Amino acid sequence: MVTILFFARLREQLSCEKTQLEITAPATIGHVRDLLILKNPHWAEFLNSGSLLVALNQTMAKVSQIVSDGDELAFFPPVTGG
Repeated sequence: MVTILFFARLREQLSCEKTQLEITAPATIGHVRDLLILKNPHWAEFLNSGSLLVALNQTMAKVSQIVSDGDELAFFPPVTGG
């Protein structure tokens, strides 16, 4: 089971703070994102954003990185500050 968290504006757009997804074998972050979209097609617009950031177990990651059972993914938009 992979725990998936959504932060900031993305959490509001998806109306979801946290979800879990069962994966049967190691998969890439991109594959997990695609599975989320398959289960929630209305999320595609937001999860396919080219500027979306992702962390794997609280470390910034690329969509090509492998996710294993028990991992935590976090998706969030770029952060700006001032």
